[in-house]
Amino acid sequence: MGDVKILFSSLPAHGHTYPQLPLAIAAKAAGHEITYATWETFHPPLAALGFETVNAGGDMAGAFTEVIAGRDFQELTQEEISGIAMRVFGDILPRAAIADLGALFEHRRFDLVVHESAAIGAAIAAKLAGIPAVGHGISKPVALDHMPALKNLLPDLAAEFGVAFSERTGFGSPYLDIYPESLQEPAELIDRRVPLRPVAFAEPSELPAIATSGAGKLIYLTLGTAFGNPAVLRAAIDGLAATGNRVVVATGPTVEVAALGEPPANVTVLPWVAQAELLPHVDLVVHHGGSGTTLGSAAAGVKQLFIPQGADQFVNAETFTNAGAARQLLGADVTPEALTEAAKDVLADDSITKVVTALAEEIAAMPSPEEIAKRLPEWA
Repeated sequence: MGDVKILFSSLPAHGHTYPQLPLAIAAKAAGHEITYATWETFHPPLAALGFETVNAGGDMAGAFTEVIAGRDFQELTQEEISGIAMRVFGDILPRAAIADLGALFEHRRFDLVVHESAAIGAAIAAKLAGIPAVGHGISKPVALDHMPALKNLLPDLAAEFGVAFSERTGFGSPYLDIYPESLQEPAELIDRRVPLRPVAFAEPSELPAIATSGAGKLIYLTLGTAFGNPAVLRAAIDGLAATGNRVVVATGPTVEVAALGEPPANVTVLPWVAQAELLPHVDLVVHHGGSGTTLGSAAAGVKQLFIPQGADQFVNAETFTNAGAARQLLGADVTPEALTEAAKDVLADDSITKVVTALAEEIAAMPSPEEIAKRLPEWA
């Protein structure tokens, strides 16, 4: 089969959409006809890449707002947060995607659907329409084990629509795994696994001057796009500034720059940084542990200090720390003093340097998005 018509689909969030974009870009460059289905809030960057966009799958932010119903997220218990996530990811968004994509598939022909692993509705809609599908990993596959309520819901949801699903094989589709094999146990490796090199994507922008000039090492601080916390960021800024190195902070869309006060002289605070362009200049990333930042830093050969906040971040922090590639601080241990000491220790630790270097080499040897794009027709 030559050029194919491919529908890419993801949930409307940076951590769900951006990991899949390098493959979509490579597939378009290879001559395949690309349509991207997600909620309209993420259409602008997709349209800028030249993709046809389709509004489908529901508004994630709106769904969370609806389910939280005005309560203060910071005051919710872990059990309540898990229940909210289960309803949004395992019920509201999948049903919206099944309805929207089902209607689309009735009058549009596609040869293949490529969906990120949390886009459950797209997987089910493809099965119902008889369209071959490929799953695209966005995190370590076992991350779902830490959301048992959602994991237990998936077989029932699939069965409701008459679609086969199993814990071991999922929907039985090829699975593009962006997580390095050395960081997974052999028994954890998903059936029909196809390795795919994780490639960082970011909308281009000019880097701040502090990123490329000045004394000392460069430390990058971020809590990502969904788990911003002003108190944690302020503590981290104070702690990292005390190392005497240059610090670039990306607050993300959930924290206002003004909420962090006047930064120390060696700290630059911005709402957004082109992370993919910044990482090659960075000596240490201090972050929440989102998979995009985790794997992007690993691919760039950058040391990491994790301060996980939620979701799969604890899995990433534990995995990299146990492998000797990073360190982590949890909960009440995230103080300015502890961050100063931990950052200095990680920067000076040669054993971490060796592991990080080896991991970057492993990632560089994984098949590139361009190589996998050439294989897409065989799954169509």
